Amino acid sequence: MKIILTQDMHELGLEGDILDVAKGYARNYLLPKGLALEATAQNLKYLESRRKKIEAKRLRAKEEAEQLKEKMEGIALSFRQKAGEEGKLYGSVTAMDIASELEKEGIVIDRRKIALDRPIKTVGEFEVPVKIYPEVTATLKVKVKAEQPQE
Repeated sequence: MKIILTQDMHELGLEGDILDVAKGYARNYLLPKGLALEATAQNLKYLESRRKKIEAKRLRAKEEAEQLKEKMEGIALSFRQKAGEEGKLYGSVTAMDIASELEKEGIVIDRRKIALDRPIKTVGEFEVPVKIYPEVTATLKVKVKAEQPQE
């Protein structure tokens, strides 16, 4: 079934994209939630009339993403966790931890945009990609140190 997205969707596409999706997905999820319109002749005309606004919005969002990328590339996050003898952490550093630490730095970002394959479970320095916008990915430096035992 052909649809027109009415807003950006993480894995699906950007606002104004014309996509071919499964009928059930369109009828049961996208259309009722207002995330898409059926690609009829009338809706395609409506899309063409809004095309300039959509392009301007995309350009503005990409510029904001580029600025955020520059801001994030200068940040190095540091975590202290309890660790064993070989440098293995008792817990782990997750995308949620990174997002909350970024929030303390003044950068609010959805934890799902932090592309951490699996939680960090060892001491060391890591580079974590953050997908801010479809073509804009920042690399965040994360340092994990062992917590010193208190005496």
